[in-house]
Amino acid sequence: QAVVNADAAYGVIPFENSYTGEVGDMLDMLLEYDVSIQYMYDLKICQNLLGVPGASLEDIRQVYSHPQALMQCSVFLNDNGLKQISVENTAVAAKRVVKEGDKSQAAIASEIAGQLYGLELLKPSIQNNQGNTTRFVILANRKVYQKAAGKISLCFELPHTSGSLYNMLGNFIFNHVNMIMIESRPIPGKNWEYRFFVDIEGNLQDAGVQNALRGIGTEAQNFKILGNY
Repeated sequence: QAVVNADAAYGVIPFENSYTGEVGDMLDMLLEYDVSIQYMYDLKICQNLLGVPGASLEDIRQVYSHPQALMQCSVFLNDNGLKQISVENTAVAAKRVVKEGDKSQAAIASEIAGQLYGLELLKPSIQNNQGNTTRFVILANRKVYQKAAGKISLCFELPHTSGSLYNMLGNFIFNHVNMIMIESRPIPGKNWEYRFFVDIEGNLQDAGVQNALRGIGTEAQNFKILGNY
């Protein structure tokens, strides 16, 4: 919203995690708002258990965090029998624990969040996968594409008919365009119908890419290029 309203030049959102996969609601928002992906950045994520000063690990009974962070730490949380409560993001979780001031409550967040809000580090690196990495995308409200870009993100919906996805992907095959990711998301209000998010290698100036996208634009419903970066 801030990017669309020009309150911010850029926005940074989580796009995909190496352990839990795509961040589904963020994919949907790329269609809801008129923004364009400008860059992509992979950041190693260390999830930490944070509590109020004086609390110990043995005191903790319930934990607040973003749903993705809770999933990324599921083994630790389940092994310790901790109640899990989802909130908007990890910063909100940290602020809530500070506000409540309850030694039985903790947040999963970054070590920096703990320092900002005055929480103590009760247990570091509690994520299931020690190589846990989140891919972030940087958004702008301008359709600006880099000349040296090598990846294109796009989204399309298909007619609910036999072979429609097969025929659609043929546009990549016959134009020698490499598809490196495909994800499906339910279309709101259309039971059992899906939209597809696809990443391909290439640049919008490439003839093969242009032919492929021209074919997709002809066959697809609600086709959108999300960025070339």
